[in-house]
Amino acid sequence: MKVFGIAGHSGMGKTTLLERLLPELTGRGLVVSLIKHSHKAIEIDRPGKDSYRLREAGCSEVLLLGNERWALMHELRGAEEPPLDYLLSRLQRCDLVLVEGFKGGDFPKLEVWRAEVGKPTLWPDWPGIVAIASDGALPSPEVTRLDLSDVAAVADFVLANAAVC
Repeated sequence: MKVFGIAGHSGMGKTTLLERLLPELTGRGLVVSLIKHSHKAIEIDRPGKDSYRLREAGCSEVLLLGNERWALMHELRGAEEPPLDYLLSRLQRCDLVLVEGFKGGDFPKLEVWRAEVGKPTLWPDWPGIVAIASDGALPSPEVTRLDLSDVAAVADFVLANAAVC
């Protein structure tokens, strides 16, 4: 498996890029998985459902299987968030794992940056950023710039720079 990150401030278009990048990568015959880190308290279950009630009753993990997908929910219950390496070890084998978030992790990342959002780049302060995908000029010529609209070039870059995990 290889791993490559997509980083950037909120509102920069990370998810939009991923929505366009995934069909490009899977169209090349790759099996791609994704780990998304959120600083919010996420809820993928619904109050009143059996799985929700059993988690609330104290299960540390609930695996929910339906006819189209399954999901494993693990309750942290105050424990620290697990490191990325641990989460990667929980995934099925695939060709590439894209990671959205984990800005501080030391693995190769592409920063998505748009000047109009009004926030500075994460580069060079965050580890692992090897290039910036933008729809305009960058504040520094010292970092590789990719055109945010050229999804094939972004895919080529991701595949050439992904790290083996």
